[in-house]
Amino acid sequence: MSKRLGKGLDALITSLSIKEDDKIVEIPLTQLRANPYQPRKTFEEEAIKELAESIREHGVIQPIVVRQALRGFEIIAGERRFRASQLLGNVTIPAVVRAYNDQQVMEIALIENVQREDLNSIEVAIAYQAIMNQFKLTQEELSLKVGKSRSHIANFLRLLSLPDEIKDYVSRGTLSMGHARALAGIKDDAARRQLVKQTVAGEWSVRELEEAVQKSETKANVKAKTKSKAKKRDPFIEEIEETLREKFQTTVRIKPNKDKGRIELSYFGQSDLERLLELLKAMA
Repeated sequence: MSKRLGKGLDALITSLSIKEDDKIVEIPLTQLRANPYQPRKTFEEEAIKELAESIREHGVIQPIVVRQALRGFEIIAGERRFRASQLLGNVTIPAVVRAYNDQQVMEIALIENVQREDLNSIEVAIAYQAIMNQFKLTQEELSLKVGKSRSHIANFLRLLSLPDEIKDYVSRGTLSMGHARALAGIKDDAARRQLVKQTVAGEWSVRELEEAVQKSETKANVKAKTKSKAKKRDPFIEEIEETLREKFQTTVRIKPNKDKGRIELSYFGQSDLERLLELLKAMA
């Protein structure tokens, strides 16, 4: 199955385009239901309202794409247009009916959304995991299918280990991917939740959160230590840490000691360790 995933995918996505000889039909909104494989779970209300106003003035310019279901039709592409039409109280919507099987529908719904960056970070992570589970793919294989680096895939999948309340912060954009990566390395949920509260309240940068995480790994009292004033560090060392952080896509800490020292790279799980080892071997 993994060898076949992606074969003809470009053609599948291209097939969503409306052609001159397509037969466009008006389908009652009551006969339509959302794509069960749609990874996007949230739709911005304001954006739907703006689309509705456009439809009110100009109509639905681009027909939606659907497939026949046991009862009515399933939406393959165009759920935002469908929702906006519902908001307007429209009775029907122009559509093109295509014949897709379940595997094709899942490929289109997941990979097309991911490629168009049409999902929030948590939805992307869920979509990646769903693709890997459905088609028995490794992270490396998935990275080739969706045109992303393996570290990119690993960083998103790591988000799924976070508690639901933290994932909600990431979904809403309150916490960034960088914040989430730092939090994913903490096993103590109580300590992690405390750091989240402090990060949100203090509007911490990713670097400030990483400093707090570093302290939490070696100190029993997380709250007392994360509120302590960070020791001023050599700007040159911090610049090198930032360079390595971008290179390895993980938390990096340089600990100098006179004429010697050590560099620490954090990893989160076996697959992440293997990714770092591959990067180090490539640099050797």
